[in-house]
Amino acid sequence: MKKRDFLKLSTAVLTGAALSPLTSCNTPKENSTQSSVIKNWAGNVTYRTTNLHEPRTVDEVREIVRKSQKIRTLGTRHCFNTIADSEHNLLSSRYLNEIGPIDPVNATITVGGGIRYGDLCKDLNEKGFALHNLASLPHISVAGACATATHGSGVTNGNLSTGVRSIEVLAGSGELMTFSKEKDPVEFAAAVVNLGALGVVTKVTLQLLPAFKVRQWVYLNLPMAQLARQFDEIMSSGYSVSLFTDWQTDNINQLWIKSIAKDGEPVQATPTLYGATLADRDVHPIIAISAENCTPQMGVAGPWYERLPHFKMDFTPSSGEELQAEYFVPRNRAVDALQAVAARHKDELKSLLFISEIRTIAADDLWLSTAFGRDSVAIHFTLKQDIPGVMSFLPKLEETLEPFDARPHWGKQFTMNPAKLRSRYQHFNKFKDLVARCDPEGKFRNEFMDHVFSGT
Repeated sequence: MKKRDFLKLSTAVLTGAALSPLTSCNTPKENSTQSSVIKNWAGNVTYRTTNLHEPRTVDEVREIVRKSQKIRTLGTRHCFNTIADSEHNLLSSRYLNEIGPIDPVNATITVGGGIRYGDLCKDLNEKGFALHNLASLPHISVAGACATATHGSGVTNGNLSTGVRSIEVLAGSGELMTFSKEKDPVEFAAAVVNLGALGVVTKVTLQLLPAFKVRQWVYLNLPMAQLARQFDEIMSSGYSVSLFTDWQTDNINQLWIKSIAKDGEPVQATPTLYGATLADRDVHPIIAISAENCTPQMGVAGPWYERLPHFKMDFTPSSGEELQAEYFVPRNRAVDALQAVAARHKDELKSLLFISEIRTIAADDLWLSTAFGRDSVAIHFTLKQDIPGVMSFLPKLEETLEPFDARPHWGKQFTMNPAKLRSRYQHFNKFKDLVARCDPEGKFRNEFMDHVFSGT
């Protein structure tokens, strides 16, 4: 598929246009429901089938996969592109959400791939354990987040997939396969960030830490010039640090610092930091929106799982309908990349953008991770659902970030040429070999995957 045709397909799917099936399939009837329309979380993607399967056991997963000629797995539907789309069958992991017992010797826990972080974390904390990091939203599933290298922040914190110790996959071949970091670290590194291409991730074993508490403070109007001079120092000022900007002034709008809280320590926050001013109330990343759905700030200590995300589990976050795009650049080139975006795209972003977030991610060795082999900085864009405007803007943004070897987030909007995208990952062809072994009939392939795997 040519890039121009792929963009047309993406736009058609995003606007909910109906496309005729390209191939026939054997549609399984058991454990399925029919709906008039199935959309992603943001409402910008209308999936092209209404045949949704919701298995509750691995045996049910196996039977559905066996009967399906083509199928894709849905997690919590937080992807903004068509990576999870199918014309034929969708398999929801929502009921694959069991929580196993904690292994105290290895400090691990095995959970169903469909469990949401927000539903898991309270249970972990009550038992005295924690995960190393969380994304902005606690509403996302474990398997889905890890499959797309979704992340939190922190210069020493890897993305969420780096907390995985093993995964169990019901492969397209019908085989139940386990990929373990301890038993086969090379194959494991290939399988964790898998884009849903291997099969259905039924179980995930996660590394645990002792439970801890976090305080977060927000500072306003951080001078961009100060950020350029002290970028590493600023991004290292807490356990997890985020910047929010609308690119319209010479200041970063907000600096969020999440620091580990120790019992008995005094609560101290300097009124100014790196030229920014301490907020006098809880704030939303978009300052005009109420902060009632945001996790508590102002230095109030709380459990890790109630501070590391930006938004509370019990509320719907964000500003409404939106699109998202995100690009990862090497941390040692981040300042230049940020300055390039500010210099070239200020006017375009004024009409398209809700807010941008800037975070750090530690390097890892997972083959398709956006932080593979390099400490990284993620430049995130929460955009209005102006589909023509966004699809026109992204190629220009990608051109600006090209000198910095940017890698797009697998689950968000991008238009990068697939050959160039594949070149960003040195083990991509070996990953394709693993996919061919796990899914020899291509049951889990769709147009998005075909484009990424073989498009030009």
